[in-house]
Formats: sequence, C-alpha cells, structure tokens
Amino acid sequence: MNSIKKTENFVFQTYLRQGKAFVKGEGVFLWDEDGKKYTDFLSGIAVCSLGHCHPKITQAISKQASTLIHVSNLFYTEPQAELASKLCEKSFADRVFFANSGAEANEAAIKLARRYFQKKGENSRFKIITMEQSFHGRTMATLSATGQDKIKDGFYPLLKGFSHVPFNDIKALEKQIDATVCAVMLEPLQGEGGIIAADPEYLKAVRQLCDKTGTLLIFDEIQCGMGRCGTLFAHEMYNITPDIMTLAKALGNGLPIGAMLATGDAATGFDYGSHATTFGGTPLATAAALEVVNIISEPSFLEQVCARGQYFKEQLEKLKNKHARAVGIRGKGLLLGLELSLEADRNAAFFVEQLFKKGFIINGIQDKILRFAPPLIIENQEIDRLISALDSLL
Repeated sequence: MNSIKKTENFVFQTYLRQGKAFVKGEGVFLWDEDGKKYTDFLSGIAVCSLGHCHPKITQAISKQASTLIHVSNLFYTEPQAELASKLCEKSFADRVFFANSGAEANEAAIKLARRYFQKKGENSRFKIITMEQSFHGRTMATLSATGQDKIKDGFYPLLKGFSHVPFNDIKALEKQIDATVCAVMLEPLQGEGGIIAADPEYLKAVRQLCDKTGTLLIFDEIQCGMGRCGTLFAHEMYNITPDIMTLAKALGNGLPIGAMLATGDAATGFDYGSHATTFGGTPLATAAALEVVNIISEPSFLEQVCARGQYFKEQLEKLKNKHARAVGIRGKGLLLGLELSLEADRNAAFFVEQLFKKGFIINGIQDKILRFAPPLIIENQEIDRLISALDSLL
C-alpha cells in the first residue's frame, strides 16, 4: 500500500489533497514519487520561504539535532535565547513568547491582551475586534477571532468577546470601540481573505485610534511577515508599529515554530505560570529559526525580494491586460493574487489543477483568487515559465 492509499485509509479526511505524494525538495523545486519535477509557487503556504532543504538551514538543524533537541522551558537554552534576542533587536518588541504554530501564537496574543487589562483591574475590558475576511487560526479562540463564517460551520457556539468589522473601514472600527474593548487584531495583508493589503491611511488611523482609547493593537503577520512583503515585517511598509505581533510559518522554514512579540508594557500581562507550552521554542526549532532570521533580515536579501515581487507583479499585469478573464492583481512583494472572473467550470480550482498538471504548485482562495507565495529565492526565469503556462490556460 503506497503513501496515498495509507493516508486515505488512516488519516482524518480534513484536507482535499492533490493526487501526488512528494518525496524530495530542493530550492524552489519538488519531486513526486514518480520522479516528476514541480516548481513550487506556494512554499507550503508561505512557509519554505528560503526554499526546500536550504543548505544553511539543513546544517543548523543537523548540528542542533546531534547536540540537544528538547529539555522543556523549565530550563534555559542557548538557541532560544539567541533567537529571542535577535527578534527583539530586529523589531519593535521587548519580549518574545515561543509557541509551535501560528494559531498558538495568536492564542497567546489574545490571552495576553485580555490579561493585560485584567491585571490592572479592568475586568470588563475583554473584547477583541478583528476584521471581516480575516484568518487567525483554527483553535476555538482563533476561530472565534477569524472573520470568515464558512470555516466556523459546525463549531458553534464560539467564544464570546469577539466582533468583526469591514477591513479598511476606519469609521466601522470607530463605532465598535468602547470601554469593553481590549485589543484590535488584524493582518496588515490578509492572506486567506483574498490577498488584500491594508490601506496606509487606514492603518495609520487604526494606530491613532488605539492610542487614543488605550487599546492594544495586534498585528497577525503569520503569513505576510518574515520578508514575504519585501520588508522583514509587513508593518514596516507602513511605518506603523503594533503593541503585539505574531509570527510563524516562514520563521522555521518548515520546522513548526510560532512567536508572539510584544512591547515591554504589553508584556506585563503575562507573569510566571500565566501561559505555557511544552514544545514552544525547543532548541531544534529555534536553532533553525535563528538561521532563517539571519538570512532573511539581510538588506540585500530583502531588496531582491522587492525586485522579484515587482517583476512578478508586472508580468501578472501583462496577463491582466491581455485576458478579459483576469480582472485584478493584488498583494505585496512575493505574496500576490490574480483575481479571476467567476465562471461555472473555470473557477480558481480549475486553474490550480491545470497548472499542477503542467508542473506548477499554486493554490486558490475565495473561489476566484489564484495565490502565489513562492520561495523568496525564486528567479525571474521561473516566474516567466509560470506566466507562460498561465497565459496558455487563460
């Protein structure tokens, strides 16, 4: 019995998978069990931003795996200390909490925001406002925070204390903020919601509104952060800083790790015993993540991401001008989306399937958006090959 049949027989059927099993990856390429080669324009959903089996990441993992993998957070470890120090050095933050995933990082941010005010005696200040079409995870708290009804089906009742307002609508947010709100939580660029970037003036107004009302501002950068938009953190494009930020996905380049970063003031919401996780920030995961941060944070690397992203966007614009079915381009850096006009037999899933047959990996969101999140090391020639394949399909 091969891996596909074993998966179908024994793994929960919660994923609609493509009909191939991958056995090898290198750089921007993957190979299936039949030896067919694919160009990866999804990066494991914005995870393998340095490509598959990057030699420096592989070396860091191998070295750490042969030295120390896990001791629990009852003790200090050098890789965790170095990664925390590096993240604070490169960001607005003073403190880092390590978790295993984006959902866990967001869960920690939600708990921190609530406890921050309850420690001050403001127990009625517990509500969190998030955006419509947002995606923050699949735990009960992060599902409650998510602004998409379709993924909540069957899980009601959700947790109380969450409300959603339209993204990029400051008036709607102003109407919702009152003395019971502890935090506003948003993605500077919505990934699962359709590759929708925050308007610069909107984000500036949100920061000002939070300052005025004493509300914590949380940025979920799990998909759009870590160089994906051409800056190390997506909010740097806007010259706006949050009080709390969450990271995951690309932080470990494939190893599970999440992080919640906070200012010194916001961080006072947690103290000894208030929050914990067994596997958060293991020596193995943090050793890999430290190497990732060192590589991605280099100015020359980020300049290359911006250049590749601009080139990719220009090629997509040419497709849009050529084909009536392509109606819009979205995104920043190397997190881009092509919006299609909906047709009964030619929705996003159709193009995903056809490109897969041609050896390209992308995915579709919201039925009409083709999402492109290639490794940040992608070259123009690989972009050209994808554009040519997409051109023929359109």
